[in-house]
Amino acid sequence: MVMPWSLPLASPTPRVDLAIVGAGVSGCALAASLRQRGWWGSIDLLEIGRGPGGRAATRTSRQDDGLRINHGAPLFNIRAQTPPALVKALAQRGLIRPFSGSIQSLDAQRRLGPAIADGFSDGSLWQGAGGMDRLCGGLLDLAAEQGGALNRRFGTLVRHLRPERSKAGVSWTLQDASGASVVEARWLVLSGTLLAHPRGRQVFGWTEIPLEQAAQQLADPQLSAAQAQLASIDAQASCNLLATLPQESAQAWRALHWDLLQCSPTAQERWGLRRIGVQPLADGRCVVVAESSPAFSAAHLDVYGSRSSAAQLLGATPEPTAEAQVLDALREALIDLTGLSLTGAQTQLMRWGAAFPIDPGLDPNHRLCPASAIGFCGDSLAGDGFGRIEGALSSAEALAEVLVPQL
Repeated sequence: MVMPWSLPLASPTPRVDLAIVGAGVSGCALAASLRQRGWWGSIDLLEIGRGPGGRAATRTSRQDDGLRINHGAPLFNIRAQTPPALVKALAQRGLIRPFSGSIQSLDAQRRLGPAIADGFSDGSLWQGAGGMDRLCGGLLDLAAEQGGALNRRFGTLVRHLRPERSKAGVSWTLQDASGASVVEARWLVLSGTLLAHPRGRQVFGWTEIPLEQAAQQLADPQLSAAQAQLASIDAQASCNLLATLPQESAQAWRALHWDLLQCSPTAQERWGLRRIGVQPLADGRCVVVAESSPAFSAAHLDVYGSRSSAAQLLGATPEPTAEAQVLDALREALIDLTGLSLTGAQTQLMRWGAAFPIDPGLDPNHRLCPASAIGFCGDSLAGDGFGRIEGALSSAEALAEVLVPQL
C-alpha cells in the first residue's frame, strides 16, 4: 500500500496552515494536542528519519522481520503530580503501558544495587506497548482519529527557512539542501534545535544558521532572543552500541535479573558506559543496548554511524576505521563489565550529537513568537521535564494551548 507521505510532491509547492519540523515526541505530541483542542487546519510534519520517534524510536530491519530495537530511550518517566494529558489518552488506548522490568545499578567493583536517581528512572515509568515507537506512533494515531489533514514527510531534510512578510502577516517556505521548496506554511513550529544551533555549521559545514538568518531578516526582537537562547544550549552526546545476539548467546543475557542496568559514576569512569538494556526478542534472540558515558561520547564527537541520518542526509562523512574502533571499545567494555559473551552478535553504532540538552533551556516566554508566526517545543524548553520525554510532551501541550488562538 502506498502511504500518503511517500507520494511525490505536487507542483507548485504545497501550502499548509502549519508546518512542524521534527517528528520526535514533541512534534508528534503537538499534532495530537492541536487536534484535541479542536483545531482542524492542515499540518505537514517533516522528519529527516525514516519514521517518527527521534530518540524514542524503535529500529527495524527490512531484512529481519523479527528485529525490533529500542535504540534510544528504553522507557520514559513522569515526575509531575499532574502528568501531561496525552499520557492518559495513550494509556487508555493501550498504546503505552507501565514499565514492569527490573532496574538495578552497578558500581566500579561490579556490586549490584538498587536503582539510583539518575533523573530518568524515578516517578512513574512507562514504555511503548510492543516498542517505544508506539509512543510517537500512538500520538500520530490520536491526531489522525480526530480528523483534519496531517501529511507526514519522512526522510525529508529541511535545510533552509525562508520567511516572507506580507499584508497578511509572515509565512514560511521550507527548502531542502538543494534550495528546492518543500512546503509553504502559514505558521512554523520547530520541535528541535538543529536549525537554530551553530552545530550545523560546525559539524555539517553549513554556511549559515537557518533560524538566525531568518530572525535577522524579520527583525523580530522576540524571535531574535529565542534564536540566541536556542543557539546557546549545549548538549551531551550519546554513542550506543546495538548488539543483536543469536539464541545460543542470548540465553545468558535473557537470564539476568535486571532489564536495565545503571552504571554509577565510578562505574562510568571505569567502563565508559552509562546504562545497559536487555531487550528479549520473540524468537529467542535478544538485543543488548549499551549507552556510553558522557565522557566517552565527548571524546568521540566526530564519529558517526555509517547508517545514521547524519551520514546519509546531513552530509557528515563517516570514518569506517573510527566507527570500528568505537564499536570495539564499547563491545570490550560491555564484555568486561558483565562477564558475558557477545559471540555471534551483529553490532552497529547509533550516535546522537545532541542527545541530552544541558541547562539553561529556552525561556518558555519565547515558546511562541506571534509577530513571526513561529513556535518552539521540545525537551530543550526550560522547566519541569527539561531534557526528558516528559518535557517534550508537556512543552507540546503548552504550545498548543497558546497556538490555537493564533491559528
